[in-house]
Amino acid sequence: MPAPLRIGLAGLGTVGASVVRLLDRQAAALTARTARRIEVSAVNARDPNKDRGVDLARAKWFGDAVALARSPDIDIFVELIGGADGPALEAVEAALSAGKSCVTANKALLAKHGLRLARLAEENGVALSFEASVAGGVPIVKTLREGLAGNSIERVYGILNGTCNYILSRMEREGLSFDACLKEAQRLGYAEADPTFDIGGFDTAHKLAILTSLAFGVQIDAEAVDVEGIQSIRLADLEAADELGYRVKLLGVARRTPDGIEQRVAPTMAPKSSAIAQVMGVTNAVTIDADAVHELTLVGPGAGGEATASAVVADIADIARGVRSKPFGLPTSELAPLEPAPMQLHLGGYYVRLCAYDRPGAAAAIAARFAERDISLESIVQRRRPGAEGGPPGTAPVVLITYATHEKTLREALEAAVADGFLAEKPQFIRIERE
Repeated sequence: MPAPLRIGLAGLGTVGASVVRLLDRQAAALTARTARRIEVSAVNARDPNKDRGVDLARAKWFGDAVALARSPDIDIFVELIGGADGPALEAVEAALSAGKSCVTANKALLAKHGLRLARLAEENGVALSFEASVAGGVPIVKTLREGLAGNSIERVYGILNGTCNYILSRMEREGLSFDACLKEAQRLGYAEADPTFDIGGFDTAHKLAILTSLAFGVQIDAEAVDVEGIQSIRLADLEAADELGYRVKLLGVARRTPDGIEQRVAPTMAPKSSAIAQVMGVTNAVTIDADAVHELTLVGPGAGGEATASAVVADIADIARGVRSKPFGLPTSELAPLEPAPMQLHLGGYYVRLCAYDRPGAAAAIAARFAERDISLESIVQRRRPGAEGGPPGTAPVVLITYATHEKTLREALEAAVADGFLAEKPQFIRIERE
């Protein structure tokens, strides 16, 4: 049997400690599957004296992640520090430059520096593996990169942030406000003290940028993702969605269009009949539309120590077997520059909620603004009694469902309706994602 594969692990938080436990628990099975014993031989963390509930007595401690990455005592470097820059970036660069394969769960690092790091891995003939960076324990990276290599992919979309899905699920099921659900998510540890990265959609955007590169063979470009969070979602929107046969989900969507690749993160209405709409709580799900398999949906735990460790260990096992996949499926020289489709050209149906003054002619004037721009309305409904859903006194909620139209055109119609003075609040609109 070959010599043991020596792991250098930087970061011993929840995920790092879970990786150590999983490697220990599955030691015999991993040896049988890879024909090589895998051991954690060196580690780096801020506090070497902290009790993490794992046995690290045989591991060499390093106070500096970069020194660990360069150490001749390791064969693979596993980065679980986090952050797009700083020690995480410096350590991964050092390991790849030293000819060591790397495994990371760091979506922010990949979204910002993925192309450069992939090129560095290729130049040194080593692996850069990142299954754990998107959707935790769901094997979406390998599915796109290897499992669907014989397919042409038209769309990939999904629930990529468990915090947002938890909040929207509880709002729908229990009739709680956004603020109440956010506080509960923070209490349970699903949301950070500053939840902006999650609820603002930025975490999902980083993950979507990685999936876009894998799905369409383009250079990763997180800056090209159009991002909206869930802060504006109200119970009125969830109630209307339910009546119309939809559920509201924060979706990351990437699709091929005649104008380029569209990348967007936004609250979206998904038909209740779709697989993605059935996913509740902190669970993640990704759906792929491809020519050979048609529609494929993967569902599973998107975060947590054990689920994320599962993905990290899977990458370690691949490297132990000698697998050296191109990080983004193609050589970096063959990844095409991303040509982003302007979101103003997005074509689709929309849900629109307006808080209109309860005056004669208000609804007709609003409808006229849509008609002037050839926006066809599937339905227009004044929901419940005036002022019943939290609007100012003397107002009534009006819900519109449009047929397919361009986002730019919709925005122009709403701006005109605001200018007419019939609306008491900023309009709310949510895209409808058809099956």
